Amino acid sequence: MHDETVLKEHPAPATGCSYPIGATLAPGGANFSVFSRSAAKIDLLFFDRVDDGRPSRVIPIDPAANRTYHYWHVFVPGVEAGQIYGFRAYGPFEPAWGLRFDPSKLLLDPYGRATVVPKNYSRDAARRQGDNAATAMKSVVTDPRAYDWEGDVPLKRPWSRTIIYEMHVRGFTADPSSGLPESKRGTYAGLVEKIPYLRQLGVTAVELLPVFQFDAQDAPAGRTNYWGYSPVSFFAPHQAYSSRQEPLAAVDEFRDMVKALHRNGIEVILDVVFNHTAEGGNDGPTQCFRGLDNPAYYLLCEDRSQYANFTGTGNTLNANHPAVRRMIVDSLRYWVSEMHVDGFRFDLASILARDSSGAVLSNPPVLWDIESEPVLAGTKMIAEAWDAAGLYQVGTFVGDSWKEWNDRFRDDVRDFFRGENDSVGRVADRLLGSPSIYGRKERELEESINFVTCHDGFTLNDVVSYNYKHNEENGEDNRDGREDNRSWNCGFEGPTDDPVIESLRNRQAKNFLTAVLLSGGVPMFVMGDEVRRSQRGNNNAYCQDNDTSWFDWNLLSKHADVLRFVKLLIGRRVLRDVDHERRRLSLSQVLHEQKHAWHGVKLNQPDWSPRSHSVAISGALKAEGVLVHFILNAYWEPLDFELPLLENGTENWWRWIDTSLDPPHEICEWNTELPVLGTTYRAGARSVVVLIAGDGMNGGHID
Repeated sequence: MHDETVLKEHPAPATGCSYPIGATLAPGGANFSVFSRSAAKIDLLFFDRVDDGRPSRVIPIDPAANRTYHYWHVFVPGVEAGQIYGFRAYGPFEPAWGLRFDPSKLLLDPYGRATVVPKNYSRDAARRQGDNAATAMKSVVTDPRAYDWEGDVPLKRPWSRTIIYEMHVRGFTADPSSGLPESKRGTYAGLVEKIPYLRQLGVTAVELLPVFQFDAQDAPAGRTNYWGYSPVSFFAPHQAYSSRQEPLAAVDEFRDMVKALHRNGIEVILDVVFNHTAEGGNDGPTQCFRGLDNPAYYLLCEDRSQYANFTGTGNTLNANHPAVRRMIVDSLRYWVSEMHVDGFRFDLASILARDSSGAVLSNPPVLWDIESEPVLAGTKMIAEAWDAAGLYQVGTFVGDSWKEWNDRFRDDVRDFFRGENDSVGRVADRLLGSPSIYGRKERELEESINFVTCHDGFTLNDVVSYNYKHNEENGEDNRDGREDNRSWNCGFEGPTDDPVIESLRNRQAKNFLTAVLLSGGVPMFVMGDEVRRSQRGNNNAYCQDNDTSWFDWNLLSKHADVLRFVKLLIGRRVLRDVDHERRRLSLSQVLHEQKHAWHGVKLNQPDWSPRSHSVAISGALKAEGVLVHFILNAYWEPLDFELPLLENGTENWWRWIDTSLDPPHEICEWNTELPVLGTTYRAGARSVVVLIAGDGMNGGHID
């Protein structure tokens, strides 16, 4: 029992209503509504300060008068934006029945729009017996009407003109080399300060690693959950990324960031985690969902005391439960309508296809709810189309609006450029937008999100610098992280001053970047790849909130040639005269419409044999008046490639890219391409060559 008392001097609460769910300001106060099917009693607690262990007010929610169906609701007069609150839920603690009520634990509002974290926040206290109010995260009442968007709306940029930069809000500016004042490092405001860099780079969208409020203590002892794949709220922006710590600061500062990015033509895509929460498995903390309605929010095993674990993190959200489905869609709707984000990348999205028993549904209700929600029409939706329990749906993910992270692009392009046998046919398919994966469904070219690197795995520098993962700093004896990295260290493991190896690594990095940015599909690369950011061989830096993961701004000068190379690649990509969206192309249509022709060192004689390491492709871009000829030579010696004859017989091919050349000659500025004399071109060892021709060449575009 608790010695909290209801203070009589406050105006009496009213019944309230079941909708909207969460805390909603209205004339004269606020309505609170929370879902729980099995609770016997729920209290609403108000706090004056985030660190308070005793509430300033306790409002019992009467199960007879203030409950409609499974929604507990109350209207509290006098409540204003900024009010700190939480819930206590009473009921049986019977794990064998899936019930885990613990009224000693302060619970977050599942629909809370803002969260505050006390200085002495303790994940362990939420796990142990006893009252934890003083050390628990708390929810905050917000007022969306108080913010002036100044006419801002989501940008709705076409997929065919999208280039994604995957980045971490904190890691982008946390390092002192960012040059920002300490108060802004690692914050939404700090990211705003670096928008000029993003504009100069040329990316059109930032894909932010999780910014939903997460539990930074959900990590091995002494470490921090840096990536943020440990949510405790699906509505509140992460408070620690705010440069100001008052209760409503994170909400407004996140909006300021979105508005500033939009003003500069950059979309905001959120990496969202609807597959699990920070509450973990049987021994996890009680922070929110577990304490309100454990069997509704989580997938449980046949033994109801055990959590199904399709995520590898201890629990799995019961995404197709009606109340949870509604919460997920309401969350997405909120981030689009009230926070103006442009899209979402769904972590382990295939889990959303599982029913309450874990079986895979052919038409998952939650995915169709998302697909058909009118507020989300035109919002970018990206699926990581697999889960941690072996369900793999790349090329078969349900729905019409979803794009997919194409991990086969990553693996096949890495295999090709490291000289793996039997990789030429696979990389050729990836160049065309992976029609072998998407062609049978007649997907548009933009169905594939093409990437060689992402947050999970080696950085681009480490793909060309390490054969093996080096995760010793994670404290798990290097057991964590992927074993299958498909990397090649170019002859030496880790950093080296050898100029020959460094030159080769630079070339390989540019080969990868060219493949990503010029292939059919939507290109994505990770923060810092453009300047060869390294994680010292760590391919699972989820708990490294330090210079292992942070962006080192000194690299802009150290690897200025790679940065220049990326800028010029992007500069042509974003100005393409193309509109592939809604044009569903089969493989035969791709080959016919684009007039692609495959070659080897001899024209029209591609070598698809297992030991081949080179291929060439030419195509006509009719809308742009440009002919383009790609040569990919992953062989360890130079090769002479015959060039297609141009129609008039007098015009030359012009060299735009040749990664075997020293900077700055490896890529030409616009209108400075150099003529190619003769009927053959010598492609250097392990290089990519792009030649162009035609009336639209100068200032023209590569498709």
